[in-house]
Amino acid sequence: MGIEKSQPLRSIWLKTKQLINNDSIKPFIPDTQKFNKVNLKSMIARYGMLYIKPEIGTHGMGVIKAEMNNQQDFAYQMNQKRLTFNSFDSFHKSLAHVVNQRSYLIQRGIHLLKYNNRRFDIRVMVQLSPEQQWEATGVIGRLGHSKKIVTNYHNGGQPMDIHKLLESHVSTKRRNELIQEMNKLGVGIARHMNKKYKRLKAIGVDIGLDQSLTPWVIEVNAKPDPYIFNQLKDKTMYRKVIRYFRHTDHKP
Repeated sequence: MGIEKSQPLRSIWLKTKQLINNDSIKPFIPDTQKFNKVNLKSMIARYGMLYIKPEIGTHGMGVIKAEMNNQQDFAYQMNQKRLTFNSFDSFHKSLAHVVNQRSYLIQRGIHLLKYNNRRFDIRVMVQLSPEQQWEATGVIGRLGHSKKIVTNYHNGGQPMDIHKLLESHVSTKRRNELIQEMNKLGVGIARHMNKKYKRLKAIGVDIGLDQSLTPWVIEVNAKPDPYIFNQLKDKTMYRKVIRYFRHTDHKP
């Protein structure tokens, strides 16, 4: 069975459980729980904003953003549709109808940095090198659509140079340090996952930066799309990513 058909590598829940077993990675993993009424109530009260997502999903499909403005006002958005509620019970009932007994997760919401008033996150590509060493081969920003809640390229997101997205938030020196920190985190995740998933050749680590510049691991993709790097004007990263994919015979 190839890695692309391996159920554990598709399950956000199983990947999250593995990552939090590593003490150096755990601090960067947002609180994630199974979707149910008890977890929804405690997490919305604690964090104020959540993302509710399918345990197995692609391209940001089915992701819901949920918010509590005060103890009585609740809302959620899916795609471009936003619904509001004046009680937790009506809020939960509506969400439960959308989830419809499918396996969904609740994840602590991260208030992402913005560029031109649009949220963005970061994809770090980590691959096995020709020397069989894990290496961060590319890092790219994903600027979300102004009216959508996800940043995925297939859902209206715009791939962008990470330096351009970060330049209004941090100095050049800090920007370079931050990229190195995210690359190191990505390599650490690949090494840790590879202990269990021996056939792993590449991962895409989706990282969200909050106002304090803490890198939060939103998701780890075991079948990352290399072609988003071709959207950059400078093709250096794209060429390296493709070369590594071809060397390992990993089919993107």
